[in-house]
Amino acid sequence: MRKFLTALIVIPLGLLLVVFAVANRHFVTVSFDPFISNDPSLSITLPLFLLLILVAALGVLAGGSAVWFGQRHWRRAARRHEADARTARAELADLRASTAPARPDPQRLPAPSGMGLYGPIGRDKQRATL
Repeated sequence: MRKFLTALIVIPLGLLLVVFAVANRHFVTVSFDPFISNDPSLSITLPLFLLLILVAALGVLAGGSAVWFGQRHWRRAARRHEADARTARAELADLRASTAPARPDPQRLPAPSGMGLYGPIGRDKQRATL
């Protein structure tokens, strides 16, 4: 089901991207020189669809890194809590190990003497062997 839904979304998006690239394949010049507009020294010429896809990719990367840096507090707290839990587990294991020998052995029943309630051990009331 997941593959079907992925294909249902990815195939139309891919078709839209191809149609967009074919419709916007004319070249544009992007200038990085704000002072000289007719002959810029820092400029690049590329297809419009490539420019828009690159700008969208840079936007996704910038947004992802902003979210990642914004969540650093929560990641730090999770690491700290995990370390606290690890030390608590180790302390609990040490306490259990130190208290294990101090427990008294449970009372045990005496060993059978060879005579059971109905006669010799290994036989029932009708003297059948068990």
